[in-house]
Amino acid sequence: MPAPAGTKRVKVSATLPSFVLLEVSTVLKPLFHDFIYHIMPHTKFPRNKGVSIYRPFIFGSVAKHIDPNNRSSTINADHTHQWTIYVKPCPPQPELSYFIKKISFKLHETYTNSLRTIEAPPFEVTETGWGEFEVQIKIYFVPEANEKPQTIWHHLKLHPYGPDAERQKERKDPVISECYEEVVFNEPVEAFYDLLTSSGGSTVGRGKGSKGSKQASMGGKKGAQGDRVAELPFDGTYSQKEEGRELDRLGQAIKTVEIMVKEERTRLEEREKTLVDLRSDGGTAVKAR
Repeated sequence: MPAPAGTKRVKVSATLPSFVLLEVSTVLKPLFHDFIYHIMPHTKFPRNKGVSIYRPFIFGSVAKHIDPNNRSSTINADHTHQWTIYVKPCPPQPELSYFIKKISFKLHETYTNSLRTIEAPPFEVTETGWGEFEVQIKIYFVPEANEKPQTIWHHLKLHPYGPDAERQKERKDPVISECYEEVVFNEPVEAFYDLLTSSGGSTVGRGKGSKGSKQASMGGKKGAQGDRVAELPFDGTYSQKEEGRELDRLGQAIKTVEIMVKEERTRLEEREKTLVDLRSDGGTAVKAR
């Protein structure tokens, strides 16, 4: 509406106080978080039908006994071990941050600030303690993924187990407990598909494409410079060839165990036979000292 004749237009500008901006930021931040991680995954985006891509990673922990002669005064007197829990890439793969936005580690409730969120590599938490417990690991993907967070669990291991446990304790060897894991993206959305399959060493993985799908129609030599591929490199630690070799090693280990079990069963049968013979002769077995 035009201003009446003779009036002047006055431009008024104002700067909001900092405490108001802080309040607005405090309100909007969780709303934005909910939008990214709860609303967006339910939003319909075009997906690459018939395509499945996985990304491998390793999660686990390493713990070592605290040396009483080199103990920091800041460490709780009851704590016996220092440990680190982590999520890391499979060597020689690069970092994970190109598809992982952040990772949260839910520690035992007795820890101050038991929910630790790491937003940049290395994705790890280091603490001290005296007991073992289950750690919840929640992985949040980049917004382009349009995927819900995924949760895995890890048992924090402080003490060695197995036949060599006592010698490991004497040597004070670090206790390492880790697992190989894969996150599978079925029919990824277009933007995330482009991110995962773009050229460069940071986007290796494995894919399956149905006939006529985008991934299947790329053509060209897989792994060639400039190609967008979703295949693990054949010279990688967790390549298809290495996977085959690992399966062969597992098969050989199973055969070895079966032989050991058979030998032990034979020895047990011989001992039982000896015991029966002793009893039939009126003798008694003597316990070994």
